[in-house]
Amino acid sequence: MPNIKSAKKRVKVTEKKTLINLSHKTALKTAIKKFEAAVAAGDKDSAKTLFNEASKKLDQSVSRGILHKNNAARKKSQLALKLAKLA
Repeated sequence: MPNIKSAKKRVKVTEKKTLINLSHKTALKTAIKKFEAAVAAGDKDSAKTLFNEASKKLDQSVSRGILHKNNAARKKSQLALKLAKLA
């Protein structure tokens, strides 16, 4: 447990940021799962829109520093491949 005032503040700020990052990660995973469910159902139109949404969330995660850019690029590539196989 920190004794210095600035260290106590860092603990509080870190906990708050962790919750925010967790909620963004959860939203990202949900978007990816919705896309994969649409692909599994064979629904091309909704899969296309959900792919765009998932790609946007991946890019936002990179800009917020939640994901590394190469990680997001790999995930977007995998999703694009699934979309291409569907068509």
